[in-house]
Amino acid sequence: MKINSKLFFVLFVLVLYCLSSFSQSSFKAIKDISLFKSNLAEMTEKTNTIKSDFIQEKNLSFLSEKIISKGLFYFKKENKIRWQYSEPFEYLIIINENKIYIKDEDREIKYDMASNKIFKEINKIITGCVQGEILNNDKEYKIEYYENDNFYYVKLTPYSEKMKEFLSNINIYFDKKDFSVSKLEMIELSGDYTKIEFFNKKLNNEIHDEIFGIE
Repeated sequence: MKINSKLFFVLFVLVLYCLSSFSQSSFKAIKDISLFKSNLAEMTEKTNTIKSDFIQEKNLSFLSEKIISKGLFYFKKENKIRWQYSEPFEYLIIINENKIYIKDEDREIKYDMASNKIFKEINKIITGCVQGEILNNDKEYKIEYYENDNFYYVKLTPYSEKMKEFLSNINIYFDKKDFSVSKLEMIELSGDYTKIEFFNKKLNNEIHDEIFGIE
């Protein structure tokens, strides 16, 4: 099946989010990176589920207004993700192990990631950001570590020329209170960007497998 380029873009940018009030100049280099990574690994090991509200802001140079979307995000180990958009329109994306399900109004689409390298990469980035595993990919990204009073900020710049065609860098913000991912940011080569804020996060609450159902 031929991949819709718009669909690929939507899926890809779902990984990325950040508050516009955040200024990188307020961050300084982390002194003990090993300690940060150790604490992060301990937190992610203990986190089995995540449920969170989110607000997504998309800025495109050819549009005069930003695109604002709202919805619910669910995560469950291993590799189960649900993005449930409610505003301004209903849209659903489910990632369950090696399968992707998309529902857009009356249209439903299913993809098998095992046979598709692009979706496989998207899934690796999404789960890698949520679980912190992406920080182990120092062969694929140049990784820089910063912090301020409230957040750890990690900047990833891809080495791959193929990846550079889509973005210049991925930024991840971890809340210092519990090391959970609070914000991500994607900056595209064109200068366009996507911002999403996750709030009302609930960790390790029971989430039934049924909401990740694809069949």
